[in-house]
Amino acid sequence: MGKVVIEKKVEHIILFDGICNFCNGAINFVMDRDRDGIFKFASLQSAFGQGYLKDSQLPLDEFESMVFLEHDEIYTKSTAVLKIARNMSGIWPILYGFMIVPKFLRDAIYNLIANNRYSWFGKRDQCRVPTPELKERFLD
Repeated sequence: MGKVVIEKKVEHIILFDGICNFCNGAINFVMDRDRDGIFKFASLQSAFGQGYLKDSQLPLDEFESMVFLEHDEIYTKSTAVLKIARNMSGIWPILYGFMIVPKFLRDAIYNLIANNRYSWFGKRDQCRVPTPELKERFLD
């Protein structure tokens, strides 16, 4: 697997657990509130996701964290979620105010949800396949 090449104009990439129903729902939520289409998406399990994790020296087999890439910076867990919210349309950027909460507290809540997401929301047998209309927004 070679080095992952990202187009220069792509500045907001969300990597997510492609078999997690909760994560797929979160991606649908973001897409519906991304009026300007700034976000691109890839599952952590995809060739793109695995290549990016490898290039960034992040674990290749831990899918408990959403990863957000913004302007060459890598954010995970609650920080990723809040940075994503900051870039969404509507009232959602107000959630970025929760950045004042200490990271260890924010991540404790994130971890509680992440550790129980399969039992609470279920999972898919395979990663999400985007519809033809949305395919251009996916990097894998």
